[in-house]
Amino acid sequence: MAKSSNSALVILAFFAIYVIWGSTYLLNKIAVLELEPFMLASCRFTTAGLCIFLLAKIMGIPLTITKKQLLNTIIAGILFLSFGNGVVVWALRYVDSGFAALEISSQPLIILLLMRVLQGKKIQPMSVIGVIFGIVGIYLLVSQKQVIAQEDSIIGMVMIFFCMLSWAYGSLFVAKADLPTNYFVNTGYQMFTAGLILALMSLGFGEKWSSPLVWSGEVQISMVLLVIFGSILAFTSFNYLLKAVSPEKVATSTYVNPIVALLLGWYFLDEQITLQSVIAATILLTGVYFINTKKTLAIFERFKR
Repeated sequence: MAKSSNSALVILAFFAIYVIWGSTYLLNKIAVLELEPFMLASCRFTTAGLCIFLLAKIMGIPLTITKKQLLNTIIAGILFLSFGNGVVVWALRYVDSGFAALEISSQPLIILLLMRVLQGKKIQPMSVIGVIFGIVGIYLLVSQKQVIAQEDSIIGMVMIFFCMLSWAYGSLFVAKADLPTNYFVNTGYQMFTAGLILALMSLGFGEKWSSPLVWSGEVQISMVLLVIFGSILAFTSFNYLLKAVSPEKVATSTYVNPIVALLLGWYFLDEQITLQSVIAATILLTGVYFINTKKTLAIFERFKR
């Protein structure tokens, strides 16, 4: 019975990081067109962290953690949220939400290469094929004239790449780090501390802060959805999965995220979906498939023994 419950929890958690996270590109894009990016991310994560602490208190979940766990949650929060997400929000000012999601879909490739460089994991033949497909797909994606012609789009693309590096390293870090055993508490500390760091980043860059009362209705709704679903629910699911399954399995969310983001961006924001983008997405996600095929995953599991 317990095994069945755990399986159901894993499935629900994957749904959260697959579909809900795919929609956050649209929500962030809507909000960042009106708000300062680091202020936006800071408000989102600080609010989400405080909500989690409040809910934990109501449910009787202890918030006490060790100094080592606090330090590790701060590091994870910086890698995933302060830099890994905050800079993506900033980059959305210069690239379409669907494009950002497609570029980030190469995340498994980055994780694979980092595992090779940092942990000495051998890249298997199936994964090599995936890497080749991934590189070709990324090239087709970023070489489009429509994309390059947009003002500061190259800066946006480059910064998203560094965010991917940060997320990839964070995924490897938390898989082995001493973190709070309760995934809800773990998420709360990561979000609250990341939100404070983002506030410092916002002040450092001289961003102008505004009251939520003067935000447009669309932005207010987007922020509520980002806090409740994109932050509390999806990120808690993400932290749970990083401990329950391997990092490269968690990275398979990049199969679905770009499709959800592309369709939502096209429907709500009239973002263009070019034929080259469709071809690039097909090749890129095929590469992700080869990287994450069961044969490859079985080999990765042997390294952990």
